[in-house]
Amino acid sequence: MKHIKYNSPVVLTFALISLAVLLLGMLTGGKLTSLLFCVYRAPLSDPLTYPRFFLHVLGHSSLSHYMGNILMLLVVGPPLEEKFGSRSLLLAIVITALISGIVQFVFFPHTALLGASGIVFMMIVMLSMTGTEKGRIPLTMILVVIFYIGSEVVQGLFVDDNVSQLTHIIGGACGAVIGFFLYRKHR
Repeated sequence: MKHIKYNSPVVLTFALISLAVLLLGMLTGGKLTSLLFCVYRAPLSDPLTYPRFFLHVLGHSSLSHYMGNILMLLVVGPPLEEKFGSRSLLLAIVITALISGIVQFVFFPHTALLGASGIVFMMIVMLSMTGTEKGRIPLTMILVVIFYIGSEVVQGLFVDDNVSQLTHIIGGACGAVIGFFLYRKHR
């Protein structure tokens, strides 16, 4: 075990906590997930309303939902954490979770939101910005925005499913804004 390195503490801890939340949710028949790990319209007098704005990104509805999000997170997260540091990546996750949680709470009162897909989209857009130079926008970032965000807009308009395309778009927008500031800071 001495040859194995916990190389990306924020990403790995996020993945492990999400797995624990999934397993505890399964053991409680989804009650714990509903109570703490999804955001939905609840009274502002409920003290659990506020942590849900952040914690919803750790909850997943099934093992396949978890695997789809976490596998992408494990692919795109470690290079970001290496480039910007654990603290900056954690802050980006917290900001994205809060914004997507508040948008869900305010604009979609009859549905619940859970999962890390907004975080994954944030990371995808941030990673696509790698190679940003002064005055030049990487073609990879343009293509990611067109393909990922564009497909989410199209699906949001024409596909009726249980996927929150708006959360993906919010995650991508957060990734672009946060990435812009982080890339400027690290130049």
